[in-house]
Amino acid sequence: TLPAHGARQLPAPLSGSARPVIEQFLASQTAGLPGKVEISIDTPLSGALPACETLEPFLPARARLWGRVSVGVRCLSGQPLTRYVPAYIAVRGSYHVAARAISAGQALTPADIAVREGDLTTLPASVVIDPSQLTGMTATNGIASGAPIRRELLRGVMLVQQGQNIKVISRGAGFVVSAEGKAMSDAALGSLVQVKMQGGQLLSGIVRPNGVVE
Repeated sequence: TLPAHGARQLPAPLSGSARPVIEQFLASQTAGLPGKVEISIDTPLSGALPACETLEPFLPARARLWGRVSVGVRCLSGQPLTRYVPAYIAVRGSYHVAARAISAGQALTPADIAVREGDLTTLPASVVIDPSQLTGMTATNGIASGAPIRRELLRGVMLVQQGQNIKVISRGAGFVVSAEGKAMSDAALGSLVQVKMQGGQLLSGIVRPNGVVE
């Protein structure tokens, strides 16, 4: 039977000897992605690939191995040819959402955060997948319940104020040195701040949870 008028025809999976070659190539290229990678490879609109004993897959310039991609295939034996094969790279992993509505200016607590599983390639690139990125954070905008938490919607809680006298710790192999200094700007947890020491020297360090600069 013919498909109904306007119905969208689904792409057919690629068959033949080229499929395992492309799958192995994409698997090696995506080994470092943050989650479980699932690869699907479709037949090009131009039809099945002709038989070839020696295939060389490659990625077009600036191609991103994330979501829908196009993989180039060169035949290095027989009649030279180059074709492009559509593929989809899904990355199944954990990401964080708002467990309840979060107001702008609200400091995040564990009760505000829930973990979801899904295809990370369908989510905003800035969605939080590392829970350490939520420590000591405040929402800069309202976040609806169930919405993915994105890094641009967060800022660190300001633990250091400009002009504040703070403790500075320097660590080395087998020693720890502490001194007092004055913060040159406001700074959030985990951020870099410059400190003017009592002798006039400027040092840079990371703001730790207790307000100490290391």
